[in-house]
Amino acid sequence: MSFLKVENLQKIYKEGSDIETRALDGVNLTIDEGEFVVLSGPSGSGKTTLLNLIGGLDSVSQGSVTLDETTLTDLNESQLSNERLNDIGFVFQAYNLIPVLTTKENIEYVMALQGVSKAKRHERVVEVATILGIENLLDKRPDEMSGGQQQRVAVARAVASKPKLILADEPTANLDSVTAENLMNMMAKLNEDEKITIIFSSHDPMVISKAKRSVILKDGKIFSNKLEA
Repeated sequence: MSFLKVENLQKIYKEGSDIETRALDGVNLTIDEGEFVVLSGPSGSGKTTLLNLIGGLDSVSQGSVTLDETTLTDLNESQLSNERLNDIGFVFQAYNLIPVLTTKENIEYVMALQGVSKAKRHERVVEVATILGIENLLDKRPDEMSGGQQQRVAVARAVASKPKLILADEPTANLDSVTAENLMNMMAKLNEDEKITIIFSSHDPMVISKAKRSVILKDGKIFSNKLEA
């Protein structure tokens, strides 16, 4: 069975009583464990909507999402919250770090919610921070760091709890090209070393080129789905 299976996924947004916007229109997609996949396509093609539905951040209009034999679309909100806490890591364009927490506290935040011991949290924070080159930033707060540094902290937070899946929505959108390439190289290394499945969206050709598989969306449908050479 596929690690991630999306079947006939539809998302319709309604405005008033008679205006409908079909953000996703019957998407079918299977992804194996350990893949490094990019969703690309023009603005409005459905990339962010698909990521949000896979991650349970929005409700589907029709269809199903199954992650490692758990059908997420059948879960209630409490069960879904638990699934997001333990199995899915998120990286957003806007970093979404907690301003009053240090880098170390931000990275270990999910692990603390999971009840991981202080000693194990510290060990994992140092491990992940070293991989991402932010071990010298552990005592700094978000407003003391550059955008690239904050995004690396966001990635560290997403991977620290060892989720089954990481979803990253335009993770390099606010970064310069050099920082963006460095971040993608680090994410690719994490994918290799940690065997975590990563799905990210982008419209940047350099970022897209880093993926092992490219899924192109257009008008809410999958236009192309291919493994990169």
